[in-house]
Formats: sequence, C-alpha cells, structure tokens
Amino acid sequence: MPPRRLRLIDPEPAMTNALKIAIATNDMENLNAHFGSARNFAIYEVSATAARFVEAVSFESVTGQTAKHDDEVDRISAKVEALEGCALMFVLAIGGPSAARVVRAGVHPIKRRDPEPIAAVLAQVQEMLKNGPPPFLRKAMGLSRGSFIDAEVGQ
Repeated sequence: MPPRRLRLIDPEPAMTNALKIAIATNDMENLNAHFGSARNFAIYEVSATAARFVEAVSFESVTGQTAKHDDEVDRISAKVEALEGCALMFVLAIGGPSAARVVRAGVHPIKRRDPEPIAAVLAQVQEMLKNGPPPFLRKAMGLSRGSFIDAEVGQ
C-alpha cells in the first residue's frame, strides 16, 4: 500500500535559504524511530531563523526493529521516494543498504543515539545554519559559504 501524505496548503512561498528535513517518528512529536520501522516522516522546512511543518508521510507497512527485513516485500523504496527534496533525514538507526539508497537519492542520513523531541532537532538544525552550514549542506542548498552568509545577514 502506498504511503499517505498530509500536506499543508500554505499561500506563502517557500522559505529563503531553507532546507527540507525529514524526521523518523512514530508519534509525530519525537525523533523516535529507525528508518525501516518508522511509521511516519515529519517533514519540515528549516532556515536559520524559522522552521515550519510541511508534510507528514505515513507508512502502513513497516519493518520490525530487528535489523532483519523480509526480502520479498520492498518497504524501503516508498520511504526513499518520500524523502524527495529533503537534504537531511534524522533517524535512530539505518542499515547500510538503506543508507546507501538514501544517499543515492541525495539525502544525508543523520543517526541519533537516543529519542528526542522534534522541536529539539529543529532548534539544532537552526543553530547549525546560524553558524554557517557545513560543506555538504551548502552543496545541498546550492550555496557557497559567502552567498549563504550574505543572504542570511541581508547584505
């Protein structure tokens, strides 16, 4: 069964110098899921000064958190496709083959050791953007370091 999508219809244009991030979650409040077993991805646009919810993608067919997958049922492709347009994905864990597919799709997976509130993840991404994104993020955003700083400062 294909994933279900809930998108906000917002008359405002996309945020300037923002990136889309996906957070693996089972409750839409916390980063608390492994990639394969995540029931949802909460997708946000994040800039150095703001963050806004964009979309929730829900999956009915998920793997267990046993690190063993059913080879006859491809649950991973729908998840990789759901990440389209995202620069980062936060998860508690992701297997090597899945991580390779995510990276090939242009998304940088970030593993966290422990569950944490989505609000904390958003604040950490904003802080990283305020201090100048690392090279892999500047590339994902299509910016050089100078152009990012100039745009954020308003010069």
